Amino acid sequence: MDRRALLKAAGAAALIGAVGSAVPKPGPVLPRAAAQPIWNELFARWVPEIFAPVPDAPQHSEAIVIGSGFGAAVSALRLAQAGVATTVLERGSRWPNDPWREIFTGDDLPDGRGFWHATSFTGVTKVPMQFAEFGGVLDCTRYPGIDVWRGAAVGGGSVVFTGAMIAPPRSLFDHVFGGLVEYGELERVYYPRVRAMLRLDPMPGDIYQSAPFSHSRAWDDQVRKAGYQPIQNDSIFTWDVLRGELNGSTRPSATAGRSNLGNSNGAKFDLNQNYLKDAEATGRARIFPGHRVDTIAVEPGGRFAVTVSKLHPTGVVLGTRTLTCDKLFLGAGSIGTSELLVRARETGALPQLNEHIGDGWGTNGDVVLARGASSVAGFGQGAPSASRIFDNSGTPLTLENWYIPGIPFETGALASLAVVLDPTRARFGFDPASGGVGISWPRQAQDEVTAAARDVDRRIADKAGALAEYSALGYEANALFTAHPLGGAVLGKATDAYGRVHGYPGLYVMDGAAIPGSTATANPSLTITALAERNIEKIIREGR
Repeated sequence: MDRRALLKAAGAAALIGAVGSAVPKPGPVLPRAAAQPIWNELFARWVPEIFAPVPDAPQHSEAIVIGSGFGAAVSALRLAQAGVATTVLERGSRWPNDPWREIFTGDDLPDGRGFWHATSFTGVTKVPMQFAEFGGVLDCTRYPGIDVWRGAAVGGGSVVFTGAMIAPPRSLFDHVFGGLVEYGELERVYYPRVRAMLRLDPMPGDIYQSAPFSHSRAWDDQVRKAGYQPIQNDSIFTWDVLRGELNGSTRPSATAGRSNLGNSNGAKFDLNQNYLKDAEATGRARIFPGHRVDTIAVEPGGRFAVTVSKLHPTGVVLGTRTLTCDKLFLGAGSIGTSELLVRARETGALPQLNEHIGDGWGTNGDVVLARGASSVAGFGQGAPSASRIFDNSGTPLTLENWYIPGIPFETGALASLAVVLDPTRARFGFDPASGGVGISWPRQAQDEVTAAARDVDRRIADKAGALAEYSALGYEANALFTAHPLGGAVLGKATDAYGRVHGYPGLYVMDGAAIPGSTATANPSLTITALAERNIEKIIREGR
């Protein structure tokens, strides 16, 4: 065995050993009934704000917005600014920020604050974690063929994403959207509007040169050796907060591998700090956490009826009511919005919904990867993504510099998130017996996008002289994961070109459900937000 082969084998063995050592050793296990109250008491002590009583939403509203993520937050602000009395319904809690308290849990040894009513989680590192059930911030739902991650908090996905907000290449955008949305209009008007609202900018040099981002510099060095020029990513992080983490004036969070389950110190400039805050400041929008929407329907007079369960953070249902509104804006994300619409059509609550409801769902081509570093050195685990490359030598894809969630120590690995142009689309199904709505993802499709991403990542590793091969760990390509679910109520099919649902005036889709399964090799958050700005402007201007 030559020196490089020996180093590759040793590197893989070291990483497997390191991950194994991170798993908590077995100890006394309390029965679930006994352990749960203890954890709930701890959560109430650590984050009392989310246990405060929440008022009931009004019986009738001029407009109801379901959800509080990117599309929903845009809708709430622009409606309120237009003088429309708006009620925002969000199933998750409204989490505070604090420079020193641990509001959110971490990926490494998470507790129930991290996950929406789950008791276990196996993430991209393949390390299983167990914890007490609670109404945490990340909903990880397992469907046949795919695990889907989505936000469950006021602020939606903005609380749990990694902050990269980038525009797709024009030619690929036009290919995916088929000319229905003019890219030039987004580029001239709506992308800049969103960038200004969310204060998006690339990682500054002093942050990039700091110890936690040595992995970003090593990643960039490798892709340069492979013939690529890294492109800086616009990010939603507030860099002065990261500077505070580095100088000790706030608790480390984004510089210590925390992002997927929230940043306690507010390092991420999430929607609570801009769109939602500004909407409430108008005095015409109110946000109601702990309000889960179960069904939607239309009344004989044309008003929309929204059945809501009011939830305690522990999951206890405090009551169920039916609210009404004149206009209903769906912003519960691709999964949430599609579930509501499919269920409403199949049960006869909204019988005029067309055959395209539930169609056009995709994963945005998400794949996570790791390759070995080119030298033996310590690498930090700063969470914000500094850069990306684009490759169109085969299937077009983007690779983004990523941290390794769940491993807050040195592994010798450099991680990437791949976003592959994947034409595969699936359709939501309905189970009349249970009333459930679900999706099934073909394994062949995920194998194909994984192979495309792996081919580029391995080429980089070979040309850059990577010391270790990480396929032995299983992290090299996680084939069952997306954090970017898209589609289910696609523009131009289930709706018109501006999200107005066919068959029901006053019903709108404002979120990732409207996007046809892909944002063309880019993270979807910027495009979702820009499309929501475009669409709500048209809806308000035309009054329909």
